[in-house]
Amino acid sequence: MLPRGTHLEDQAPEEDMNPQRRDVLALLVQNQNDQMMQIHQMLARRRRRRQRNVWVRDWITRRPEQGLYDRLMVELRNEGPRSFQNFMRMPPDMFDEIVQRLTPRLTKQTTNFRVPLDPGMKVAITLRHLASGAKYHDMQYAWRVPHNTISKVVREVCEAIIEEYLEEQMSPPTTEEGWRQLSDDWYQRWNFPHVVGAVDGKHVACKAPPNSGSEYYNYKGFFSVILFAMVTSDYKFLWVDVSGNGSASDAQIFNNSELKEGLENNTIRGWPQPDPLPGDNQNVPYFLVGDDAFSLRTYMMKPYGARNLDRDYRIYNYRLSRSRRVVENAFGILANRFQVLLSTMQHHPDTVRLIVKACVLLHNLMRTRYPVLQNRLLDVQDPNGNVQPGAWREGRNLEDTRVVQAPNRASKEGKLQRNLLRHWCNSPAGAVPWQDEMVYVNI
Repeated sequence: MLPRGTHLEDQAPEEDMNPQRRDVLALLVQNQNDQMMQIHQMLARRRRRRQRNVWVRDWITRRPEQGLYDRLMVELRNEGPRSFQNFMRMPPDMFDEIVQRLTPRLTKQTTNFRVPLDPGMKVAITLRHLASGAKYHDMQYAWRVPHNTISKVVREVCEAIIEEYLEEQMSPPTTEEGWRQLSDDWYQRWNFPHVVGAVDGKHVACKAPPNSGSEYYNYKGFFSVILFAMVTSDYKFLWVDVSGNGSASDAQIFNNSELKEGLENNTIRGWPQPDPLPGDNQNVPYFLVGDDAFSLRTYMMKPYGARNLDRDYRIYNYRLSRSRRVVENAFGILANRFQVLLSTMQHHPDTVRLIVKACVLLHNLMRTRYPVLQNRLLDVQDPNGNVQPGAWREGRNLEDTRVVQAPNRASKEGKLQRNLLRHWCNSPAGAVPWQDEMVYVNI
């Protein structure tokens, strides 16, 4: 073996070598030259790959003349506002507002290589993806924007929506008067006192994240993240948590949330102090309403779970379900308007969570700007208490999360409070005229 750093050419002259050694050295020199040639060829191939034959493809350059944004959307705006609304899932005025407010965050500098996408086009592409759930590879031809660019645009716009609208559209009250107003709205609309919100969770399907095992795999048989939310009486999301993975349950997410911590420790800013129910004189805490997944506490009321209940228990369950149904309607409206939530998202979980947050904020914005526009989707109750299912129930909906029940989860104070509410619902002070007709009573 030659000493390290020694070149073959530096060896003794050929006349001083025997023929056998000379042949070996010649073979080594040839091998070394062949290796150097292979390295040069590989580097040349890499350089050729980096050189783009076409900087912008011809079909992309015709975007202003034939793309959806510059042609179809202009036609829809001028000739069919209702069609524009169906295409973007919002009226033109709301679309213009979003574009105007996001433009400072979405505007990029023009360079010598290319002109950046117009902020309005970025918003339109993102809203269409949220509304339809179409894949980027399918969208690129109609919009004439490459799929890898669309993937960056959607994330950029969703981040801008969250930054611009989060504080405005999803900020809980910070004063006792604000929380009491939420409770008054619940009582006026749904005849149940001291409620400040209804909570529930839904699965949002996504592709299996790499190296995640069964962490995202839910009991329904697909991979998902969980949208856990608290809603107000008018179907707006007041607080959401999208940190949960598919294998978790509502109770797990709620128990690990800052919401429960604040309720347990009484650290939620402005949370109202207990006061009497309407027509009563005994102080009762304010609370959320949920299903059997949650532990019964003074801050969380849920139905009685036993079968063959007596009349007053059934009436309480019915009255509570009228309030809890609001969160189901809110999820139904959200998913039917933004059907990307009903698809299996081909994104990284962080991007899925980003998209879900943006959809929730756009939903709240819609409820704020056009509260009547979405009412066709809602369950409707006539003066006799009969419920007419909303349009959201006719299509696909988000899958429910798993209900995990455990024994002895109810606190003593929670049981006493639920019994007090049951008596109030059956008393002259709290009864509604149609409640007996809504339950089956065996006399």
